[in-house]
Amino acid sequence: MFKSVLIANRGEIARRIIRGCKAQNIRTVAVYTEADRHMPFVSEADVAELIGKDQVKDSYLNIDKIIAAAKKHDVDAIHPGYGLLSENIAFVNACRDHGITFIGPSPEAIEQMGDKIASRLLMAQHGIPLVPGNNDIADAAAAKQFADEIGYPVMLKASAGGGGIGMQRIDDPAKLEKAFESNQRRAENFFGNGAMFIEKFIEQPRHIEIQVLADKHGHTIHLYERECSVQRRHQKVIEESPSADLTQETREKMGATAVKIAEAIGYYNAGTVEFLVDKDENFYFLEMNTRLQVEHPVTEETTGVDLVYWQLKIANDEPLEIKQEDVKQSGHSIELRLYAEDPKTFFPSPGEITHIKWPSGDIRLDAAIDGPIKITPFYDPMIAKIICHQETRDEAIESLTAYLEQLEIEGIKTNRLMLIDCLTNAVFRSGKYTTNFIEEQIVAKPSK
Repeated sequence: MFKSVLIANRGEIARRIIRGCKAQNIRTVAVYTEADRHMPFVSEADVAELIGKDQVKDSYLNIDKIIAAAKKHDVDAIHPGYGLLSENIAFVNACRDHGITFIGPSPEAIEQMGDKIASRLLMAQHGIPLVPGNNDIADAAAAKQFADEIGYPVMLKASAGGGGIGMQRIDDPAKLEKAFESNQRRAENFFGNGAMFIEKFIEQPRHIEIQVLADKHGHTIHLYERECSVQRRHQKVIEESPSADLTQETREKMGATAVKIAEAIGYYNAGTVEFLVDKDENFYFLEMNTRLQVEHPVTEETTGVDLVYWQLKIANDEPLEIKQEDVKQSGHSIELRLYAEDPKTFFPSPGEITHIKWPSGDIRLDAAIDGPIKITPFYDPMIAKIICHQETRDEAIESLTAYLEQLEIEGIKTNRLMLIDCLTNAVFRSGKYTTNFIEEQIVAKPSK
């Protein structure tokens, strides 16, 4: 096993990886900025290296600085967490060039899944179900022509997009040209790639993903699904496992399809295949995230499989000892993302947390912070992931609602009350919700 691992990330995921490494007696090296100097992950690592002042492009996205820190502290491997450099091919190659193990998949797998157009073409070759669409949209005129053929509404997407950037639903042909040009510009600015494609919009869609785990010896399994349909701005807020509204037949088919996709690209390590599911439980490949997901805890809670543990093992060329028939779902787990954001606009709300008290209870808390601290505007505003695992979904909802009601946090705006609104909403409680849930049930019907 590795003797030393550098965590090329920050916040709660850095803390999660540090815990996973320490459980294996692996020395940990954190990288941090001046803005993050007082964050808990810095002191929890065995060693911490300052790599910048605040801006992400000059620190957590600076490959040269991270590689230099890794070389300085003589680490065996780098864990990228999620976001930042986790799916950056240049970073994976830099690790390889310097003899450092990248804890994740191969650069070839990342490249195949990183371009949405290329991944759609590859999935089509393997008979994977896809949302009807056109991968060859040169300009707004071509987009309009195709949309006229398949009918509105359509979904405009950036090939290199992520986090909802470069993505927009279009209901009116008069708005398509302007939307195409604005989303193309955003994609070019954020990803350096303005390639666009268009799909038929799936009415009443649900966002369901399958966790896969594969070693370097040809063994691939799935760990069942996560329901991720509670979203704002195409970004997830609540995730749960298992889905409350999915037949076992569809669950097994989706799992088998995810394994087929992973095997098709020679994938290894942890990864997630994301699907759109329509009202008739037809499912369509959306994308594959070639990294650990934010919402991985609900899978760990319901299957008992420690994903970070197996990421480390697989990266160390060890075989995956879990067989598919060994994987069982037990109970129900729900994860809430607590954000420093304005609950009305969903915009980040940085500032000084003057008081915070995490309640006691049967809750898994993956938090970026422990007590009062400054939340800066430079990074993702997620404060914590609040995860509950109970025998039933209703019990998990009740436990989480009570936890949020007892949570004390002052000094900044958060989405705490919005999360309570979600948990107590009749549609959410029924389990029969779609990706339109927040827009239709929370934004349209705010709490008093």
